[in-house]
Amino acid sequence: MPDATRRPLARHGRLPRRRGWTTLASIVASALAVVLVSGTSVAAIAGAQLASAPKTVKLSTDDQSTAQTADITAIKGGANILLIGSDTRVGQFDSDEDVEGARNDVTMLIHISQDHQQLTAISFPRDLMVPIPACTNPETGTAYPAATSAQFNTALGNGGVSCVVDTVENLTGLSIPYAGLITFDGVIEMSNALGGVDVCVAEPINDTYTGLHLTAGSHNLEGSDALAFLRTRHGVGDGSDLARISSQQVFLSALLRKVTADGTLSNPITLYKLAGAALSNMTLSDGLAQARTLVGLAGALRGMSTANMLFVQYPVADDPADSARVIVDQDAAHTLNVALQNDQKTSLSDSSTGRASEESGTASGTATTAPSTGTSAGSTGSSGSSSGTSTGAATSTATASSTPLPSSITGQSASEETCSVGNN
Repeated sequence: MPDATRRPLARHGRLPRRRGWTTLASIVASALAVVLVSGTSVAAIAGAQLASAPKTVKLSTDDQSTAQTADITAIKGGANILLIGSDTRVGQFDSDEDVEGARNDVTMLIHISQDHQQLTAISFPRDLMVPIPACTNPETGTAYPAATSAQFNTALGNGGVSCVVDTVENLTGLSIPYAGLITFDGVIEMSNALGGVDVCVAEPINDTYTGLHLTAGSHNLEGSDALAFLRTRHGVGDGSDLARISSQQVFLSALLRKVTADGTLSNPITLYKLAGAALSNMTLSDGLAQARTLVGLAGALRGMSTANMLFVQYPVADDPADSARVIVDQDAAHTLNVALQNDQKTSLSDSSTGRASEESGTASGTATTAPSTGTSAGSTGSSGSSSGTSTGAATSTATASSTPLPSSITGQSASEETCSVGNN
Protein backbone atom coordinates (compact mmCIF):
# COMPACT_ATOMS: atom_id res chain seq x y z
CA MET A 1 0.00 0.00 0.00
CA PRO A 2 1.20 3.58 -0.46
CA ASP A 3 2.63 5.22 2.61
CA ALA A 4 0.50 7.46 4.80
CA THR A 5 1.84 10.66 3.29
CA ARG A 6 0.41 9.82 -0.11
CA ARG A 7 -2.81 8.02 0.80
CA PRO A 8 -5.89 10.26 1.04
CA LEU A 9 -7.42 10.47 4.47
CA ALA A 10 -10.71 8.78 5.13
CA ARG A 11 -12.99 11.35 6.73
CA HIS A 12 -15.88 9.90 8.49
CA GLY A 13 -18.90 10.86 11.50
CA ARG A 14 -19.49 12.39 15.08
CA LEU A 15 -20.86 10.30 17.88
CA PRO A 16 -22.48 11.64 21.00
CA ARG A 17 -20.51 10.91 24.13
CA ARG A 18 -21.17 7.22 24.76
CA ARG A 19 -18.79 4.23 25.18
CA GLY A 20 -18.90 1.01 24.17
CA TRP A 21 -11.95 -8.24 19.46
CA THR A 22 -15.68 -10.19 19.31
CA THR A 23 -13.33 -12.11 21.18
CA LEU A 24 -10.45 -13.55 19.55
CA ALA A 25 -8.36 -10.60 18.50
CA SER A 26 -8.41 -9.23 22.01
CA ILE A 27 -6.44 -12.22 23.19
CA VAL A 28 -4.10 -12.04 20.22
CA ALA A 29 -3.30 -8.45 21.05
CA SER A 30 -2.37 -9.52 24.52
CA ALA A 31 -0.24 -12.29 23.09
CA LEU A 32 1.76 -10.06 20.82
CA ALA A 33 1.90 -7.13 23.19
CA VAL A 34 2.69 -9.06 26.33
CA VAL A 35 3.39 -12.75 25.92
CA LEU A 36 6.44 -12.16 23.77
CA VAL A 37 7.86 -9.46 26.03
CA SER A 38 10.36 -11.73 27.67
CA GLY A 39 14.02 -11.49 28.44
CA THR A 40 16.75 -13.65 26.99
CA SER A 41 14.48 -16.60 26.21
CA VAL A 42 12.27 -14.93 23.59
CA ALA A 43 14.38 -15.95 20.60
CA ALA A 44 14.35 -19.62 21.55
CA ILE A 45 10.61 -19.56 22.31
CA ALA A 46 9.70 -17.76 19.09
CA GLY A 47 11.87 -20.05 17.00
CA ALA A 48 10.48 -23.21 18.57
CA GLN A 49 6.88 -22.16 18.24
CA LEU A 50 7.21 -20.88 14.67
CA ALA A 51 8.69 -24.22 13.66
CA SER A 52 5.24 -25.75 14.23
CA ALA A 53 3.11 -22.77 13.17
CA PRO A 54 0.11 -23.93 11.12
CA LYS A 55 0.36 -21.70 8.05
CA THR A 56 1.07 -18.21 6.79
CA VAL A 57 -0.74 -15.81 4.48
CA LYS A 58 0.49 -13.17 2.06
CA LEU A 59 -0.53 -9.53 2.19
CA SER A 60 -0.41 -7.03 -0.68
CA THR A 61 2.88 -6.57 -2.53
CA ASP A 62 3.64 -3.24 -0.83
CA ASP A 63 2.93 -4.62 2.64
CA GLN A 64 5.06 -7.71 2.01
CA SER A 65 7.91 -5.52 0.80
CA THR A 66 7.81 -3.40 3.95
CA ALA A 67 7.73 -6.45 6.22
CA GLN A 68 10.63 -8.12 4.40
CA THR A 69 12.94 -5.14 4.23
CA ALA A 70 12.20 -3.21 7.42
CA ASP A 71 13.11 -3.95 11.02
CA ILE A 72 9.90 -3.86 13.05
CA THR A 73 11.72 -1.91 15.75
CA ALA A 74 12.74 0.89 13.38
CA ILE A 75 9.82 1.42 10.98
CA LYS A 76 9.41 5.14 10.36
CA GLY A 77 6.23 6.32 12.03
CA GLY A 78 5.91 3.19 14.16
CA ALA A 79 4.80 -0.39 13.51
CA ASN A 80 1.22 -1.46 12.72
CA ILE A 81 -0.14 -4.98 13.27
CA LEU A 82 -3.71 -6.04 12.41
CA LEU A 83 -5.21 -8.77 14.61
CA ILE A 84 -8.31 -10.62 13.43
CA GLY A 85 -10.69 -13.01 15.15
CA SER A 86 -12.64 -15.19 12.75
CA ASP A 87 -16.11 -16.55 13.45
CA THR A 88 -17.95 -18.69 10.90
CA ARG A 89 -21.12 -17.90 12.92
CA VAL A 90 -22.58 -21.27 11.91
CA GLY A 91 -24.20 -22.57 15.09
CA GLN A 92 -22.45 -19.97 17.26
CA PHE A 93 -24.29 -19.04 20.41
CA ASP A 94 -24.42 -15.28 19.88
CA SER A 95 -25.47 -15.42 16.25
CA ASP A 96 -28.98 -14.40 15.30
CA GLU A 97 -28.81 -16.69 12.29
CA ASP A 98 -26.50 -19.16 10.63
CA VAL A 99 -24.34 -17.47 8.02
CA GLU A 100 -22.00 -19.29 5.66
CA GLY A 101 -18.39 -18.18 5.46
CA ALA A 102 -15.89 -16.63 7.81
CA ARG A 103 -16.47 -13.21 9.33
CA ASN A 104 -13.90 -10.89 10.89
CA ASP A 105 -16.16 -10.28 13.86
CA VAL A 106 -13.18 -8.98 15.81
CA THR A 107 -10.62 -6.68 14.25
CA MET A 108 -8.00 -4.78 16.23
CA LEU A 109 -5.22 -2.56 14.96
CA ILE A 110 -2.12 -2.37 17.16
CA HIS A 111 0.07 0.71 16.68
CA ILE A 112 3.46 0.70 18.43
CA SER A 113 5.10 4.11 18.43
CA GLN A 114 8.52 4.48 16.84
CA ASP A 115 10.07 5.43 20.19
CA HIS A 116 8.46 2.31 21.75
CA GLN A 117 6.83 4.40 24.46
CA GLN A 118 3.15 3.81 23.58
CA LEU A 119 0.91 1.05 22.28
CA THR A 120 -2.55 1.90 20.97
CA ALA A 121 -5.06 -0.89 20.28
CA ILE A 122 -8.00 0.24 18.14
CA SER A 123 -11.09 -1.99 17.99
CA PHE A 124 -13.29 -1.78 14.87
CA PRO A 125 -16.98 -2.67 15.38
CA ARG A 126 -18.10 -5.59 13.26
CA ASP A 127 -21.30 -3.78 12.18
CA LEU A 128 -19.44 -0.70 10.90
CA MET A 129 -20.39 0.26 7.34
CA VAL A 130 -17.24 1.04 5.33
CA PRO A 131 -15.88 0.95 1.77
CA ILE A 132 -14.35 -2.45 1.00
CA PRO A 133 -11.90 -2.74 -1.93
CA ALA A 134 -12.11 -5.35 -4.67
CA CYS A 135 -10.83 -8.65 -3.24
CA THR A 136 -10.40 -12.26 -4.34
CA ASN A 137 -11.05 -15.08 -1.90
CA PRO A 138 -7.74 -16.99 -1.65
CA GLU A 139 -9.46 -20.34 -1.03
CA THR A 140 -12.30 -20.27 -3.57
CA GLY A 141 -10.90 -17.87 -6.17
CA THR A 142 -14.17 -15.93 -6.15
CA ALA A 143 -13.67 -12.27 -7.07
CA TYR A 144 -15.66 -9.63 -5.17
CA PRO A 145 -16.05 -6.14 -6.66
CA ALA A 146 -15.32 -3.04 -4.62
CA ALA A 147 -18.20 -1.81 -2.45
CA THR A 148 -18.70 1.80 -1.44
CA SER A 149 -20.53 0.74 1.71
CA ALA A 150 -20.53 -2.76 3.18
CA GLN A 151 -20.54 -4.30 6.64
CA PHE A 152 -16.98 -4.36 7.93
CA ASN A 153 -17.01 -7.99 9.05
CA THR A 154 -17.64 -9.26 5.50
CA ALA A 155 -14.11 -8.34 4.39
CA LEU A 156 -12.55 -11.60 5.63
CA GLY A 157 -15.01 -13.74 3.71
CA ASN A 158 -14.44 -11.64 0.59
CA GLY A 159 -10.68 -11.88 0.41
CA GLY A 160 -9.13 -13.33 3.53
CA VAL A 161 -6.67 -11.58 5.84
CA SER A 162 -5.24 -9.42 3.06
CA CYS A 163 -8.67 -7.97 2.27
CA VAL A 164 -9.23 -6.99 5.91
CA VAL A 165 -5.79 -5.35 5.97
CA ASP A 166 -6.53 -3.41 2.77
CA THR A 167 -9.89 -2.28 4.17
CA VAL A 168 -8.32 -0.91 7.37
CA GLU A 169 -5.49 0.72 5.43
CA ASN A 170 -8.00 2.56 3.25
CA LEU A 171 -10.00 3.57 6.33
CA THR A 172 -7.08 4.87 8.39
CA GLY A 173 -4.47 5.94 5.82
CA LEU A 174 -1.88 3.70 7.50
CA SER A 175 0.44 1.06 6.09
CA ILE A 176 -0.05 -2.30 7.86
CA PRO A 177 2.74 -4.77 7.02
CA TYR A 178 1.87 -7.37 9.70
CA ALA A 179 -1.30 -9.33 10.48
CA GLY A 180 -2.50 -12.36 12.41
CA LEU A 181 -5.67 -14.48 12.61
CA ILE A 182 -6.54 -16.49 15.75
CA THR A 183 -9.03 -19.26 16.60
CA PHE A 184 -11.29 -19.89 19.60
CA ASP A 185 -8.88 -22.56 20.88
CA GLY A 186 -6.19 -19.91 21.23
CA VAL A 187 -8.38 -17.90 23.62
CA ILE A 188 -8.97 -20.89 25.87
CA GLU A 189 -5.37 -22.10 25.89
CA MET A 190 -3.89 -18.66 26.61
CA SER A 191 -6.19 -17.98 29.56
CA ASN A 192 -5.38 -21.45 30.92
CA ALA A 193 -1.65 -20.82 30.59
CA LEU A 194 -2.04 -17.68 32.71
CA GLY A 195 -3.99 -19.47 35.42
CA GLY A 196 -6.96 -17.26 34.68
CA VAL A 197 -7.57 -13.51 34.69
CA ASP A 198 -9.23 -11.67 37.58
CA VAL A 199 -12.11 -9.65 36.16
CA CYS A 200 -14.29 -7.15 38.02
CA VAL A 201 -18.06 -7.27 37.47
CA ALA A 202 -20.04 -4.26 38.72
CA GLU A 203 -23.49 -5.76 38.17
CA PRO A 204 -24.52 -9.39 37.58
CA ILE A 205 -24.02 -10.75 34.07
CA ASN A 206 -26.62 -13.23 32.85
CA ASP A 207 -26.37 -14.33 29.23
CA THR A 208 -28.28 -17.42 28.10
CA TYR A 209 -26.68 -17.16 24.64
CA THR A 210 -23.15 -17.84 25.93
CA GLY A 211 -24.21 -19.55 29.16
CA LEU A 212 -22.31 -16.96 31.18
CA HIS A 213 -23.68 -16.15 34.64
CA LEU A 214 -21.56 -14.00 36.96
CA THR A 215 -22.47 -12.34 40.24
CA ALA A 216 -21.21 -8.86 41.05
CA GLY A 217 -17.65 -9.10 42.31
CA SER A 218 -14.25 -10.35 41.23
CA HIS A 219 -14.04 -13.54 39.16
CA ASN A 220 -11.01 -15.53 38.05
CA LEU A 221 -11.85 -16.51 34.47
CA GLU A 222 -10.07 -19.06 32.32
CA GLY A 223 -10.86 -21.55 29.58
CA SER A 224 -14.42 -21.56 28.31
CA ASP A 225 -15.48 -19.03 30.96
CA ALA A 226 -12.93 -16.50 29.69
CA LEU A 227 -14.09 -17.12 26.14
CA ALA A 228 -17.74 -16.66 27.13
CA PHE A 229 -16.91 -13.38 28.93
CA LEU A 230 -15.14 -12.02 25.86
CA ARG A 231 -17.93 -13.15 23.56
CA THR A 232 -20.89 -11.98 25.63
CA ARG A 233 -22.91 -9.20 24.09
CA HIS A 234 -26.39 -9.83 25.45
CA GLY A 235 -25.01 -10.01 29.00
CA VAL A 236 -23.36 -6.59 29.22
CA GLY A 237 -24.47 -2.97 28.98
CA ASP A 238 -27.12 -2.37 26.35
CA GLY A 239 -26.47 -5.68 24.60
CA SER A 240 -24.72 -4.11 21.62
CA ASP A 241 -21.43 -4.98 19.95
CA LEU A 242 -20.12 -1.61 21.14
CA ALA A 243 -20.87 -2.65 24.72
CA ARG A 244 -18.98 -5.88 24.15
CA ILE A 245 -15.90 -3.94 23.00
CA SER A 246 -15.71 -1.95 26.25
CA SER A 247 -16.28 -5.09 28.34
CA GLN A 248 -13.44 -6.78 26.46
CA GLN A 249 -11.21 -3.84 27.34
CA VAL A 250 -11.89 -4.59 31.03
CA PHE A 251 -10.58 -8.13 30.51
CA LEU A 252 -7.57 -7.11 28.43
CA SER A 253 -6.49 -4.41 30.86
CA ALA A 254 -6.71 -6.87 33.75
CA LEU A 255 -4.70 -9.40 31.75
CA LEU A 256 -1.95 -6.92 30.96
CA ARG A 257 -1.73 -5.78 34.58
CA LYS A 258 -1.43 -9.38 35.75
CA VAL A 259 1.25 -10.30 33.26
CA THR A 260 3.37 -7.25 33.96
CA ALA A 261 2.93 -7.20 37.75
CA ASP A 262 3.36 -10.73 39.04
CA GLY A 263 6.49 -11.94 37.32
CA THR A 264 4.74 -13.94 34.62
CA LEU A 265 7.26 -12.86 32.00
CA SER A 266 10.17 -14.02 34.13
CA ASN A 267 8.73 -17.54 34.36
CA PRO A 268 10.05 -19.43 31.30
CA ILE A 269 7.50 -22.25 31.64
CA THR A 270 4.51 -19.90 31.71
CA LEU A 271 6.01 -17.79 28.95
CA TYR A 272 6.54 -20.84 26.75
CA LYS A 273 2.95 -21.97 27.32
CA LEU A 274 1.62 -18.52 26.47
CA ALA A 275 3.68 -18.21 23.31
CA GLY A 276 2.68 -21.73 22.29
CA ALA A 277 -1.02 -21.10 22.93
CA ALA A 278 -0.92 -17.96 20.79
CA LEU A 279 1.28 -19.04 17.91
CA SER A 280 -0.05 -22.59 17.53
CA ASN A 281 -3.57 -21.23 17.10
CA MET A 282 -2.73 -18.40 14.73
CA THR A 283 -2.33 -17.84 11.03
CA LEU A 284 0.36 -15.18 10.56
CA SER A 285 1.29 -12.98 7.65
CA ASP A 286 4.66 -13.86 6.11
CA GLY A 287 6.34 -10.85 7.68
CA LEU A 288 5.06 -11.58 11.18
CA ALA A 289 5.88 -15.30 11.03
CA GLN A 290 9.59 -14.72 11.50
CA ALA A 291 11.60 -15.17 14.68
CA ARG A 292 13.47 -11.90 14.07
CA THR A 293 10.17 -10.00 13.84
CA LEU A 294 8.81 -11.48 17.07
CA VAL A 295 12.10 -10.91 18.86
CA GLY A 296 12.13 -7.30 17.65
CA LEU A 297 8.53 -6.87 18.78
CA ALA A 298 9.44 -8.17 22.21
CA GLY A 299 12.31 -5.71 22.43
CA ALA A 300 10.11 -2.82 21.39
CA LEU A 301 7.55 -3.58 24.10
CA ARG A 302 9.88 -4.51 26.93
CA GLY A 303 9.47 -2.18 29.87
CA MET A 304 6.52 -0.22 28.41
CA SER A 305 4.26 1.14 31.13
CA THR A 306 0.66 -0.12 31.20
CA ALA A 307 -0.34 3.55 31.51
CA ASN A 308 0.93 3.97 27.94
CA MET A 309 -1.01 0.97 26.59
CA LEU A 310 -4.30 2.43 25.33
CA PHE A 311 -7.42 0.56 24.26
CA VAL A 312 -9.80 2.65 22.13
CA GLN A 313 -12.88 2.00 20.05
CA TYR A 314 -12.79 3.39 16.52
CA PRO A 315 -15.27 6.29 16.67
CA VAL A 316 -18.69 5.62 15.18
CA ALA A 317 -22.18 7.08 14.95
CA ASP A 318 -25.58 5.48 14.40
CA ASP A 319 -26.31 4.63 10.77
CA PRO A 320 -29.39 6.66 9.77
CA ALA A 321 -30.21 4.05 7.13
CA ASP A 322 -30.15 1.05 9.51
CA SER A 323 -30.48 1.16 13.30
CA ALA A 324 -28.57 -2.14 13.58
CA ARG A 325 -25.47 -0.68 11.91
CA VAL A 326 -23.02 2.14 12.60
CA ILE A 327 -21.04 4.50 10.40
CA VAL A 328 -17.74 6.28 10.99
CA ASP A 329 -17.70 9.43 13.12
CA GLN A 330 -15.95 11.62 10.55
CA ASP A 331 -14.41 14.32 12.74
CA ALA A 332 -13.20 12.10 15.58
CA ALA A 333 -11.93 9.41 13.19
CA HIS A 334 -9.98 12.00 11.22
CA THR A 335 -8.30 13.19 14.43
CA LEU A 336 -7.41 9.62 15.44
CA ASN A 337 -6.18 8.70 11.95
CA VAL A 338 -3.91 11.75 11.74
CA ALA A 339 -2.50 11.09 15.23
CA LEU A 340 -1.64 7.52 14.22
CA GLN A 341 -0.19 8.56 10.86
CA ASN A 342 2.00 11.17 12.57
CA ASP A 343 2.91 8.75 15.39
CA GLN A 344 1.77 11.26 18.00
CA LYS A 345 1.62 10.34 21.67
CA THR A 346 -2.06 10.48 22.62
CA SER A 347 -4.14 10.45 25.80
CA LEU A 348 -7.73 9.69 26.81
CA SER A 349 -7.88 12.35 29.52
CA ASP A 350 -11.44 13.46 28.73
CA SER A 351 -12.99 10.19 27.60
CA SER A 352 -15.39 7.68 29.10
CA THR A 353 -14.76 3.97 29.52
CA GLY A 354 -17.53 2.61 27.30
CA ARG A 355 -21.09 1.36 27.17
CA ALA A 356 -20.46 -1.65 29.39
CA SER A 357 -17.61 -0.66 31.71
CA GLU A 358 -16.93 1.76 34.52
CA GLU A 359 -14.13 2.64 36.92
CA SER A 360 -13.83 0.11 39.73
CA GLY A 361 -14.23 2.91 42.27
CA THR A 362 -17.73 3.69 40.96
CA ALA A 363 -18.89 0.08 41.08
CA SER A 364 -21.09 -1.26 43.86
CA GLY A 365 -19.35 -2.35 47.04
CA THR A 366 -19.71 -6.02 46.21
CA ALA A 367 -17.67 -5.54 43.06
CA THR A 368 -14.49 -5.05 45.03
CA THR A 369 -15.17 -7.33 47.99
CA ALA A 370 -16.68 -10.49 46.53
CA PRO A 371 -14.39 -13.53 46.44
CA SER A 372 -12.76 -14.66 43.21
CA THR A 373 -14.79 -17.44 41.63
CA GLY A 374 -15.57 -18.99 38.31
CA THR A 375 -19.04 -18.73 36.80
CA SER A 376 -22.00 -18.83 39.13
CA ALA A 377 -25.56 -19.76 38.38
CA GLY A 378 -28.09 -16.99 38.00
CA SER A 379 -31.31 -16.14 36.25
CA THR A 380 -31.41 -14.20 33.04
CA GLY A 381 -31.82 -10.50 33.72
CA SER A 382 -33.17 -7.84 31.42
CA SER A 383 -30.77 -6.00 29.21
CA GLY A 384 -29.54 -2.76 30.71
CA SER A 385 -27.94 0.28 29.17
CA SER A 386 -24.85 2.16 30.22
CA SER A 387 -23.51 5.29 28.64
CA GLY A 388 -20.14 4.86 30.31
CA THR A 389 -18.44 6.83 33.04
CA SER A 390 -15.85 9.53 32.80
CA THR A 391 -12.42 8.02 33.38
CA GLY A 392 -10.76 10.30 35.84
CA ALA A 393 -7.92 7.79 36.11
CA ALA A 394 -7.29 8.27 32.42
CA THR A 395 -5.65 11.58 33.18
CA SER A 396 -2.65 9.62 34.40
CA THR A 397 -1.84 8.83 30.78
CA ALA A 398 -1.86 12.46 29.73
CA THR A 399 1.35 14.44 29.63
CA ALA A 400 2.28 17.90 28.46
CA SER A 401 3.54 16.41 25.22
CA SER A 402 0.55 14.15 24.49
CA THR A 403 -2.33 14.90 22.13
CA PRO A 404 -5.75 14.51 23.81
CA LEU A 405 -8.14 12.46 21.70
CA PRO A 406 -11.73 13.72 21.30
CA SER A 407 -13.96 12.81 24.25
CA SER A 408 -16.23 10.84 21.90
CA ILE A 409 -13.40 8.30 21.42
CA THR A 410 -14.03 5.86 24.22
CA GLY A 411 -11.52 3.55 25.87
CA GLN A 412 -9.03 3.19 28.70
CA SER A 413 -5.40 2.56 29.49
CA ALA A 414 -4.28 -0.86 30.71
CA SER A 415 -3.33 0.69 34.06
CA GLU A 416 -6.93 1.68 34.82
CA GLU A 417 -8.89 -0.76 36.97
CA THR A 418 -12.38 -1.01 35.53
CA CYS A 419 -15.43 -3.25 35.94
CA SER A 420 -17.77 -4.73 33.37
CA VAL A 421 -21.37 -3.56 33.70
CA GLY A 422 -23.87 -6.41 33.55
CA ASN A 423 -27.42 -6.44 32.29
CA ASN A 424 -29.39 -6.47 35.54
